[in-house]
Amino acid sequence: MTSPRRIGAPDAKNRAALLDAAELLMLEEGYAAVTSRRVAARAGLKPQLVHYYFRTMDELFLEAFRRRAEEGVEHQARALAAEQPLRELWAFSTDPAATALTMEYVALANHRKGLRDEIGRYAERMRAMQAEAMERLAERYGVDLGEFPAAFLSALLTSLSRLVTMEKSLGMSLGHAETDEIVERYLRRLEGEPGRARTAEPSGPV
Repeated sequence: MTSPRRIGAPDAKNRAALLDAAELLMLEEGYAAVTSRRVAARAGLKPQLVHYYFRTMDELFLEAFRRRAEEGVEHQARALAAEQPLRELWAFSTDPAATALTMEYVALANHRKGLRDEIGRYAERMRAMQAEAMERLAERYGVDLGEFPAAFLSALLTSLSRLVTMEKSLGMSLGHAETDEIVERYLRRLEGEPGRARTAEPSGPV
């Protein structure tokens, strides 16, 4: 009876270096540039080590995505627990590098069902976190959830932020200044100046 092929430990230094290398290649050249040889070369390791730690390139992509997605979940949780959660969530959702990497994973997911399913699971998980936070914040800020449901508010804020960031990466600018101005106006109305939490009670529904 043959024993299953050994796979490197999840916390191995070389494994992390390979995941880092794959991510950098995706950001710099796109997912099509991520091959076992290119990843190994970028990490300064031998090509055979890629398949020592990952059975297939699909597994490498999945693990790279999961690692970054878990970091995203933790980052978002900290943002939603901050004194100015909406401002923190907007900043988190408009990070250019994160948006660029997400675009690459979504493009890659068109050809890999396993990755597509995993992206969907994490997206739903993060949206649920946002909607739960919006339920709490609505009462705090005097937002009428009858008119603007929590799930709608979370979808609006995060989708708009990602879209604007994606468009900026493509060289688009029309409507962005107006969007930034309106978002900042409402953030100040709800949470006060940047870095200074609003203490007064809201005067009425927004």
